[in-house]
Amino acid sequence: MVPTSMAASPSRPRRAEREAGIRVDLRAAGLRVTTARIAVLDVLRQATGPLSHAEVVDKLKGRAGDPATVFRNLAALSDAGLAVRADLGDHVWRFESRAGSDKAAPNEGHEHPHFLCRECGSVECMPELEVRTRRGQQVPRAIRERSVEVQFKGVCDDCSTG
Repeated sequence: MVPTSMAASPSRPRRAEREAGIRVDLRAAGLRVTTARIAVLDVLRQATGPLSHAEVVDKLKGRAGDPATVFRNLAALSDAGLAVRADLGDHVWRFESRAGSDKAAPNEGHEHPHFLCRECGSVECMPELEVRTRRGQQVPRAIRERSVEVQFKGVCDDCSTG
């Protein structure tokens, strides 16, 4: 019998199951399957929001090679469509998992806004929002085609109470 604390919950597959899914996704995207690439994508898929390169390196604790190797893998995952790379206005690239995520609601279109704290720099994913325009209103094509990013900037709860 496996203790409850060690059993995988239905929403959080065990590491071996996650890695098997990552291998399939990497092959489907036309990428070589490497230990470093698996580790980087697993970190992105386990994250609750976008991560900077430095945050990914910190979470990996050397399991995926040096920082340059981690960055090359982040770029390759982004180029292949398995991750999204965005600058949220603070000149720091952040990476977030795309389709294939083991989260309850995979973010295949990556169409959700982010909140960036002006004080501490933390980033949080926000619930999906819908932008509506009035009929006949002149707006750029990117908005009509929903090919835009929405960002909120302000002070997070932790910083506003501190």
